[in-house]
Amino acid sequence: MSESTQALNLLGRIARFVRGTPPLDDVLGPVLRALSEELGLQRATLSTLDPHAGELRIEAAHGLTPTEVRRGEWDLGEGVTGRVAQSGEPLRVADITTDARFTDKTGMAALGRPLAFVCVPVLDETRVVATLSAFAPLEADLDQVERVLSLTAALLAPSVRARTAGTPAPDADAPGHILGRSKAMKQVYQLIGQVAESGTTVLLLGESGTGKELVASAVHSGSERARGPFVKVNCAALPEGVIESELFGHERGAFTGAHTRREGRFELADGGTLFLDEIGDLSPSTQVKLLRVLQEREFERVGGNQTLRADVRVITATSRDLERMVHEGSFRADLYYRLNVFPIRLPALRERGTDILLLADHFVEVFNKAHGKAVRRIATAAIDMMLAYHWPGNVRELENCVERAVLLARDDVILGHHLPPTLQTAESSNTAPRGTLKAAVAALEEDLIRDALKSHRGNMAAAARELGITERMMGTRVERYDIDPRRYKTR
Repeated sequence: MSESTQALNLLGRIARFVRGTPPLDDVLGPVLRALSEELGLQRATLSTLDPHAGELRIEAAHGLTPTEVRRGEWDLGEGVTGRVAQSGEPLRVADITTDARFTDKTGMAALGRPLAFVCVPVLDETRVVATLSAFAPLEADLDQVERVLSLTAALLAPSVRARTAGTPAPDADAPGHILGRSKAMKQVYQLIGQVAESGTTVLLLGESGTGKELVASAVHSGSERARGPFVKVNCAALPEGVIESELFGHERGAFTGAHTRREGRFELADGGTLFLDEIGDLSPSTQVKLLRVLQEREFERVGGNQTLRADVRVITATSRDLERMVHEGSFRADLYYRLNVFPIRLPALRERGTDILLLADHFVEVFNKAHGKAVRRIATAAIDMMLAYHWPGNVRELENCVERAVLLARDDVILGHHLPPTLQTAESSNTAPRGTLKAAVAALEEDLIRDALKSHRGNMAAAARELGITERMMGTRVERYDIDPRRYKTR
């Protein structure tokens, strides 16, 4: 049997497997097994793309152990698989043991056997939704392997599309839900899962605006105290003369204005969780009393002599460097070590690049509802500016930025000039000095060109037709604004 006849028979067999768009789980095993057996391939894999996290994971494989499958994760642009997902073009490696582009996530190259590697995209129209790949002997006809894999990818595409379309989006409206699919946030989720049920004291570290209160709420919700109260205190927002009364309560007549007895936050949080934000702002005297509560679980109200007990889990947070404050003498060392039982560091937004657009889309939905707007998308130029910005105010600043943009947007799209002045840099917007008609027109023209290229996946001819200009005019403007149409092929 000739190789071409063998390939046709194989494709016919695969076509029967996928007839009627069956569930992806039902067809992947037989398809990958058929590819391996008929073409003499090894370790055929299908990896699906998570567009929110910008990551690929092995969905199914023939010839891999469960441990090897779990190791099969790539960022967009990482290794051969990540490059194929990013470019939407097939890629092959003649020898995995000598080609630096191949990242050995599953341990194949570590075996020391020279093999070729072929990877092709699985496309939903022009959008990459997965990759199909396999290892082949060095003497194999890689042209034929690539053709068969590409045709198989096209046959699998409807089932893959049905799987990815059915994947639920993150429930952004759930109370206390934390948005983020970056690696940094996944590490935070893992730590939350490890500590939530333990009852251990947790110290949340990170810059202001990183979402420490949401994490504290998530720890409380995942604990056995979830049905109990979750009481919050911002230590930085209360004067020194008030914070003690807020935490421990006071008796009637304890001080001027104390007309009635008042329960403190520790009493209110009994059976639940007390979240003390900005713990680094506590005065030395209050630090001493807090230490006693943590050690002995007892306290007295201000002006009282009755010892009270409270069953409270304490979660603290700070944006300050407590370790340095201990060395400087402004924060008690014994209290620091009592609080620092299980620290969780929250990453700054600039460390969560893949989460910026996910958060921005969420805030657009929130403020559409709040202000009666109908913004449907964020223009490419505005996205580029968001991704290039360093976000010193973190998620809180992004939230305020999106609310401003939603209010300014006159149509159904947020454009670059709707963003605050802090994001309007020459590097990110490629505009002439502001304040002139020429600059305003240029900014609008660039936005329109980028949006058209994005809509048509980098196809300059189709984008030119949409804008009513010639291809030559499109080429001139693409060059003028330093736009690379190739980057929009997989968007």
